[in-house]
Amino acid sequence: MTGGPEPWEPGSGSVAAGKRYAPATGRNRDAILAVLREELPSSGLVLEVASGSGEHIVHFAAALPALDWQPTDPDPAALASIDAWREEAGLPNVRPPIRLNAAIDWPVEAADAVLCINMVHISEWAATAGLFRGCAKLLSPGAPLIIYGPFLEVDVATAPTNRAFDRSLKERNSEWGLRNVADLDRVGDAFGLARDRRVEMPANNLMLIYRPRLS
Repeated sequence: MTGGPEPWEPGSGSVAAGKRYAPATGRNRDAILAVLREELPSSGLVLEVASGSGEHIVHFAAALPALDWQPTDPDPAALASIDAWREEAGLPNVRPPIRLNAAIDWPVEAADAVLCINMVHISEWAATAGLFRGCAKLLSPGAPLIIYGPFLEVDVATAPTNRAFDRSLKERNSEWGLRNVADLDRVGDAFGLARDRRVEMPANNLMLIYRPRLS
């Protein structure tokens, strides 16, 4: 494809567009990787929900070769892009992408960790509820669900850039927008997952780590 990969956002482009890129990936991937090194198991399968362009997963898989990585997305254009990045990287520990709609469709039987980057605010709330519901079935006690993105928090001032981003998301789709961490905690609790870590990230983002409670 001439001119390099095309920019990607959820629901944009056609399958024929092939490899695409998300501009924020280059800015946040190493900060995310630093937390993943602390939270992921030393081996096993990491399921990425809403892999988007596919750039994150090939970066993480190259840095953490002892782990197997399963990319997923509900968007055919994203699946095509993920596959293009995977083929270019030639990494044996990245599996072919599969379609997964967090709200309704989980064609995966087990995982040792689940990673979800920048999905919660660019999807309907049903996708977030489905993320926790799916992880409650997939993850063994203590295994991590790792969520990254911008959030709102009670008693924590929201950065002006995040307020503006929230407005722009809602203008595009009334079902989108920054979620409150307390609401994620509540839905996590409903499905037996408790948050055990909150990490402040660059550009006013957070990483939230949830784990199924020990029975």
